[in-house]
Amino acid sequence: MTFKEKVNTLLTECLLEKPSIFLIDLTITDAFKVIVNLDGDSGVALQDCIDVSRFIDNNLDREEQDYSLEVASVGVGSPLKLVRQYKKNIGRALIVKTGTEIIEAELVEANDDFVILSWKAREPKKIGKGKETVQKELKLSYADIKEAIVTVTF
Repeated sequence: MTFKEKVNTLLTECLLEKPSIFLIDLTITDAFKVIVNLDGDSGVALQDCIDVSRFIDNNLDREEQDYSLEVASVGVGSPLKLVRQYKKNIGRALIVKTGTEIIEAELVEANDDFVILSWKAREPKKIGKGKETVQKELKLSYADIKEAIVTVTF
């Protein structure tokens, strides 16, 4: 079993004990720096990161392979990568980049196939001069989304 397979197996085992926490990214560099990024349905607590780090560290042998380990939660500005992340962020504002446009909208719905975004836009009136505010809605498949980031509002 390779080092990466060992780490992946240990990570899978550990996350089975924490069903609300899920893996976003696992990177192992050529210098054996292990970087684990986690997210959770209700966020990730510092203790969750400590638990995962200890579980992996206690089950690997540094005599066999010298490595460094970094376990962290995804940051606020990190792009959404998994459907599970979209589902947990329903009702929040996103900046979504597609192949042709950038949309700032509320995530109204997310299922396994697509998301529905809703936002207000100023458009020219159909009759007369000036602009009016209209409510827009867009159904977008995950394949059409190049990047989506949750925006933080205060």
